[in-house]
Amino acid sequence: MRYYKPIEIARELYISTSALRHYESWGIVPAPERSDKGYRLYTKLHLAYFRCLRAMFAGFGTSVTCDVLRNIQKSELDEAFWLVNQQQANLHHDKRIAEQTLELLQRPDLPQLANKKLKSRMTIGEAAAIAEVQPSAIRHWEKEGLIVPERAPENGYRLFTPTHIRQILLIRTLRKTVYVLENMKEIVQSIEQHNLEKAKQITLEALSSIHDRSRRQFYGVHQLVELCIEAGLIDPKEYDKGLWYDYYNQTKQPSEET
Repeated sequence: MRYYKPIEIARELYISTSALRHYESWGIVPAPERSDKGYRLYTKLHLAYFRCLRAMFAGFGTSVTCDVLRNIQKSELDEAFWLVNQQQANLHHDKRIAEQTLELLQRPDLPQLANKKLKSRMTIGEAAAIAEVQPSAIRHWEKEGLIVPERAPENGYRLFTPTHIRQILLIRTLRKTVYVLENMKEIVQSIEQHNLEKAKQITLEALSSIHDRSRRQFYGVHQLVELCIEAGLIDPKEYDKGLWYDYYNQTKQPSEET
């Protein structure tokens, strides 16, 4: 069996050997055997784990990646892949919100958004439904000074205009980026001043970041599949020969004969 020195794997992945030990201590890589002198004996399977976790970190983050790899170690393939699928679905949702934000910024007079009519004054529940966020999130952003809703004179209830909807959508798009609160305030407040160009540019940059993360996620999934093959959880020959097509024909034949 071919064994890899820690320095060999570290150099390939542009990390330190101490990082390899950290990943091992997190329980996301199988514990290697040891030589007579106590040196770690990393195998091709370990290399696949390290390649996978480094690739997945960029697209899925540390927490999800660790959960996925722990499932793989327990041979819980479906659980691991559904975790990945959920993250991809979340990213697709973020993309849709960013696109809606850009549409509203490019067309301030847009009468509706995602088949939801924009009224001149909306309650916090209506605003939350249109922007697909929780009312508590809107209250939090108000507390942070990002948005300043109007108040109904008769009861003091919050009232939101289409401008506020644009702001809420922009905040929702930016909150997962590297923008700090003070920078977000400046960008969000520019909408009130009808200075939309900066907000458009920032939204385009956010979309570009989402596209980049999508590509990184797919590369991470590729490495995950390679790991599953190395671990014996996926047999590529079964897929290459059309396993599911054959299975479909086998289950279909009896019903046709009857």
